[in-house]
This record gives sequence, structure tokens and C-alpha cells, in this order.
Amino acid sequence: MRFFKDLSLPAFTAGFVAVLVGFTSSVAIVFQAALAFGATPDIISSWMWALGLGMGLATAIPSLLWRMPVMVAWSTPGAAVLAVAGAGYGMGEAVGAFMLSALAIWLAGATGWFERVMNRIPVAIASALLAGVLARFGLDAFLAAKTALGLVLLMLVVYLLGRRLLPRYAVPLTLLSAIVYCGLRGELAWSSVHLALAVPRFTMPVFSWQAAISLAVPLFVVTMASQNLPGVAAIRAAGYGRMPVSRLLSITGIATLVLAPFGAFALNLSAITAAICMGREAHEDPDKRYTAAVSCGLIYVLIGIFGATVTGLLTAFPKELVAAIAGLALLGTIGNGLATALADERHREPALITFLVTLSGVAIAGVGSAFWGVVAGALALFVQQYAPSRKSQA
Repeated sequence: MRFFKDLSLPAFTAGFVAVLVGFTSSVAIVFQAALAFGATPDIISSWMWALGLGMGLATAIPSLLWRMPVMVAWSTPGAAVLAVAGAGYGMGEAVGAFMLSALAIWLAGATGWFERVMNRIPVAIASALLAGVLARFGLDAFLAAKTALGLVLLMLVVYLLGRRLLPRYAVPLTLLSAIVYCGLRGELAWSSVHLALAVPRFTMPVFSWQAAISLAVPLFVVTMASQNLPGVAAIRAAGYGRMPVSRLLSITGIATLVLAPFGAFALNLSAITAAICMGREAHEDPDKRYTAAVSCGLIYVLIGIFGATVTGLLTAFPKELVAAIAGLALLGTIGNGLATALADERHREPALITFLVTLSGVAIAGVGSAFWGVVAGALALFVQQYAPSRKSQA
């Protein structure tokens, strides 16, 4: 009952926007990953069932129990790796690799080593990492004006007026105005929406050393470096440092392990959608922002149950609308991240290097820019603060 008392329209809207952004921005990559292993339409539907249920329950239940906005998502870079590396492997070998990767993630949480590593990263570097991850969405919001100038201008004006007059409702009003605008122009693809329940399909795992090396290891590495790393940064930047990160990692590992035979390839901490539900736009009171995460989790569960229906509903929105609402909803978090990153002059240049490398999107050895941004920033910090000073020659 406390959840319903704490729930507000901005919090629910934040949860919906998080699902909208997280789902529509990468669902095509998940489909490609499934097809790489020869998935049939019923198997793809099962993947949506498993991923929706896994993300939803791993988000909603801890959020309710801990009264903190826990955000879990699928591994988008993991799906991209699978889409490329999956050729030549069957669905059984893929499931075996998913389970091995899940065991490794559970081990990272159970031993606490990943959290200990994160504790050594300075706040400025972590804030710059988060800002770099999110800044691309801020840029995309305005790049969408190239193909939908009227829509983006309308959303920007409504957002700015909302921030001035009704700050708590700025994002809901912006989303509503965009939906009305696109609806009046006939730009909402309602024809793709049809009622259908997703049916889970069990696939017997097959374990092989080839799949372990080619699929499980890359999946684990990119999920930890490109997803869980910025995910922890998002949690701490939002002020939820007391959240039990190691236990949360273990939960994602166990959830993936249980649901892997049905298509859950990798569940992890979220950074982008977490920033939406952990920011002031979700709720002025940090102790009530958990309701945004619970709302997000419940919508994910609906996606799992009504796979094709909700997929069609979410993909009915124009891509420019999704890009613009994501960027506008994240403006405050991006600004706060940059302010924290650049506040201390001693850490300013390393933080700026972290931000720029992360924003660049560079990928080396299949590992995304979030990891390399931290590496570059840490090296810069080491050189600046720990390089031995030269003694003057007499």
C-alpha cells in the first residue's frame, strides 16, 4: 500500500519513458542476436518473455524491498556481440554460453570483487563516465531535428515551459504533447499492434569449450565493462551509495541463469534507464523514486507476458520522438554528472578525458567505450598525481 501512496504521475512517466527508451533503442539488436542462432518466430517470442520477466522482476522486487530505484536491463552490447559471433552455433550452445556467463556474473557479485574495484574509482571519474554514456542521448535528441524539426521544437518548448511552470510534470507533459502531435499527423504506427501472448520455449543447454570461448567470455566481458560499470556509476551519482551492488549483481546472475534456457542471454545493471528513474524528474524526494523503478519493472513484466502486443505498441512511436524524450529526460542528470566531474580542479582533466573517450563510442577488442573511458581517465590521474617529480640538477 505504501507504493501506491508514494506513486506519482511523474514517477510512472519516468518508468514508462525508461521502458520506451531502453526497449525501442535496442530491441532490433536482440532480434538479430536471436536470428544469428537460427531462432524461429516462436523462439524470438520466448526471448521477449524471458527478458521481459527477468528485467521486470529483478527491477520491481528489489526496488520494493529496499525502497530504492533498482534498474535492471538486458545487455545491449552483449546482444551485439552475439549477433556477430553467433554464426555457426546452435541455440543449445548459445544457451549453454548464456548460463556460463551468468555464473561468472553471479560469482563477481558473490565474491564482491567488482564492487571493490568500483570503490577505488574516484567520484569525478565515475561522474564523467556516466555523463559520457548519457551525453550521446542528449545529442541524439537534437539530431532528431534533422528529420522531425517540428516535433523536436514542440517538445523542447513544452519541456522548457514545464520546467519553468510545472517542474515535476515537465517530462509527462512533453511526452503527452509529442504523442498528440504525432497522432494528429498520423505518424503513430498502430497497425503494428495486435493482441498476442508470448509462450515460453525451453531449449536444452549444450556446453562446449568453443562456445564458452567464442560466446560466454565476450558476453561476460562486455556486460561487465559496458553495462555494469556505468550502471554502478549511475547508482552512485544519483546518491544511492548504500545500495548493495554485489547482491544486485548476484541477483542478475541468478535471474539470467534461471531464464537462459528460455532466451534471457544477459541481465545487468542499467545506466541510461537508471538515470531516468533516479533523477529529480522522477520524484523530488529521493526516497520515493523507487516507485519509478517499480513502474518500469511492471511494464517490463507486461512486455514479457504480452510480448508481441507491447512490442508493437512501443515500436509504434516514431524514432525521433523516442530520441527526443530520452535526451530531454536526461538533461538534468548529464548536467549534474558534468558539474560533479569538473568541480575538483585536481581531477578535472582526467575526468574530461574519461568523458570524451566514453562519448566517442570507440570500441577496442570488442569492449565498449565506457570501459576505455575509465581506463584513460585512471591513467591520466595516475600520471598527474603519482608520477615522480624530477629533481632539479645542480
